[in-house]
Amino acid sequence: MPPLDPTAWTCPAPLRDHPRIVMGHGGGGALSAELVQHLFAPAFGGEVLAQMGDSATVSLGGARLAFSTDSFVVRPLFFPGGSIGDLAVNGTLNDLAMSGARAAYLSCGFILEEGVELSVVARVAEAFGAAARNAGVEVATGDTKVVEAGHGDGIFINTAGIGLVPAGVDLRPQRVVPGDVVIVNGAIGVHGVAIMSVREGLEFGVEIESDCAALGGLVEAMLAVTGDLHVLRDPTRGGLAASLNEIAAASGTGVVIQERNVPVPPPVANACAILGLDPMYVANEGKLVAFVPREHAEAVLDAMRAHPLGRDAAVIGEVVDAHPGMVVARTGLGGTRVVDLPVGEQLPRIC
Repeated sequence: MPPLDPTAWTCPAPLRDHPRIVMGHGGGGALSAELVQHLFAPAFGGEVLAQMGDSATVSLGGARLAFSTDSFVVRPLFFPGGSIGDLAVNGTLNDLAMSGARAAYLSCGFILEEGVELSVVARVAEAFGAAARNAGVEVATGDTKVVEAGHGDGIFINTAGIGLVPAGVDLRPQRVVPGDVVIVNGAIGVHGVAIMSVREGLEFGVEIESDCAALGGLVEAMLAVTGDLHVLRDPTRGGLAASLNEIAAASGTGVVIQERNVPVPPPVANACAILGLDPMYVANEGKLVAFVPREHAEAVLDAMRAHPLGRDAAVIGEVVDAHPGMVVARTGLGGTRVVDLPVGEQLPRIC
C-alpha cells in the first residue's frame, strides 16, 4: 500500500484563509462574499457598487435604471430544460427583475474555445436569441473572443442588461423589517439537480428539468398588487440559504423559516438525499424569494399563484427581531437549526 500523501488531499469546504482561488470562491457563499468584500469592493470603491444587489440601480438623465452583468460557465452546455444560451439571457434578466426593472437591452459576449463545433455555437446562439425575443428584450451589442484549445470549456458567455425601474419601486434589503412575510414562487433546488443528473449520468427514476425562466412578468404581477415590496432575490449560486442570509445580514434582522413549508419536489429531495446535499443550498434559475409587508402578503401570494411561474408559491417564513443577521429553520420535529451561509460549493459550474 503506497504511503499517504496529505499534500494531495482536497477539502470540499476550502479553508477560509486559502491563499489561492478555489472553486468555493465562485459558489455564492461565504468565500464569494469575502472575495467581493475584501478584494474587489476596496479596489473599485463607489457608492453604487456598495448596494451589492443582484443589479445596481442608478439615475441617468432623469430615469432610474437597473444595470447588471453576469458570466455563465455552466457545464454541460445543454441540459434538461435549457442550455447555456437561454440560461445566460434569463439569468441576467432575472437580476434586473429583482430591482423591479422592466428589462430593455442585453449585451452578449461569447468566449469560444478553439475546436468547438460551429453547429454547437449556432445552437447556443439560437437559444440565446429565442430567449431574448420571448422576454421582449433586444440584444443590442456583443463581442466574440477565441481562446486556444485547452484554455476554455467550449463556450463561456458574458452578458450585461439594462432596464427601467418604475417610479415608487424601491427594492433593497435595508427596507426589510420584523413582521415581513417571506415567500418563494415555487419548488427549490430543481436547476442544480438537473445539471448534476446529466453531468454525472445519474438517474432518479424521473427526468428532472431545469426551472430556467425569465421572471420579469411574475415580478410585474406582484408589483401590480403593491409597489411596496421590500426586497426580491433570485436564489442562484448558494441557493435559498445564501439569499436569505445575505438579506438578513444586510437588513440587520432575523429570519425564521418553517422547513416543512419550503417546497422541495420529491425527485429533488430524493436526489439530494442520495448525493448528500441540502436543497436549501442548491442553485435555482427560475425562482425568487420575496420579503413582503404582512398587510400585502395575501394579495401578493394570490397574484403570484395566478401567474404560470408562481402557481406553487408558498409562504415559508417571517422576519423577526431576534437573532439579527441569522437565519433559523424550524424543523418538522419541532426543533430548530441554523441555516448558515455556505462556505464551499456543493455543485460547481451550475450557471
